[in-house]
Amino acid sequence: MASIVGYSQHDGLFAPGGSMANMYGMLLARYRRFPEIKRSGVSGLGRLVAFTSVDAHYSNTKSAMTLGLGADNLVLVNVDEEGRMDVDHLKECIARAKQDGALPFLVTATAGTTVLGAYDPVDAIADVCQAEGLWLHADAAWGGGALLSPKHRHKLRGIHRSDSVTWNPHKLLAAPQQCSVFLTRHLGLLTQCNSASAPYLFQKDKFYDTKYDSEQKTSRGTHRVLKFWRFGKQRGTKGLERHIDHLFEMTKFFTETIREREGFRLVLEPQCTNVCFWYEPPSLRGKRSHDQYPQLLNSVAPRIKERMVKTGAMMITYQPLHSRPNFFRLVLQNSQVNAEDMKYFANQIEVLGRDL
Repeated sequence: MASIVGYSQHDGLFAPGGSMANMYGMLLARYRRFPEIKRSGVSGLGRLVAFTSVDAHYSNTKSAMTLGLGADNLVLVNVDEEGRMDVDHLKECIARAKQDGALPFLVTATAGTTVLGAYDPVDAIADVCQAEGLWLHADAAWGGGALLSPKHRHKLRGIHRSDSVTWNPHKLLAAPQQCSVFLTRHLGLLTQCNSASAPYLFQKDKFYDTKYDSEQKTSRGTHRVLKFWRFGKQRGTKGLERHIDHLFEMTKFFTETIREREGFRLVLEPQCTNVCFWYEPPSLRGKRSHDQYPQLLNSVAPRIKERMVKTGAMMITYQPLHSRPNFFRLVLQNSQVNAEDMKYFANQIEVLGRDL
């Protein structure tokens, strides 16, 4: 996985989930900048500041809270119309933090945001981090699977320049849950940051090479790795590539299907396998200029979702985002889905919502 990301030397571990993997990114970034923290703690360091986009995963906020930065010191950077981090605004935020006497140390870019599936411009963000001396963590928990496809890996251009990566095979690759990996290009840093002497566990005179004792790298105990090894052996690199390409093909097929149907409207063109869209029942069509239209449209997705659940027809999530009313988010990750399934999704939404 590290070589697929593009790291020439690397270290890493399996984590309990993407949230913990993202926390490792913040933890290592802070330790590398301030190695004294391991003994003296955070009290004498001043105000540490990290940056991520407004559409980034909530685990970034939880990490800031848990590691003692405080949620107010995670600066949320604006995104463009397609949900990608605004690099110019990132530069402004860093300059403002330094002006205020804070100590910037980390930028987290997202490769596949949870809702829109947007890929932040990692290469451009890496330029900023290099110029400012900041750690770059790439949260590719959702969208990292695209790296396995020569057709789609360009979406993560520049990820090899990151200092660390979160990648969840249980998401886009559809490995059994939970399966999350944290990778870093800084060899040995995980051990330096997290190791603690425990002579009842970490004896140096064992009969085997103790570099395989991964517990010293972590902030917890052992990790399960067998499930992804077996999953990868079963499918193979080419099989995983076909899996990714098929999901993107089905994403395109569903997008074109609803584009041609009355009542469906895309929120934006998909970047990953998230298709975000509104459905207007006949009673709302032609009424977008009415004052109550946003409020009425906002109520459509929850009503249809209720009917989905009660009929057992299917399960598609919905949510609002910023000023947008509730919209549906069809997320494809199972390679068993086919064109007939895509038509079924669209047909069922029409059936469940036409009388609203």
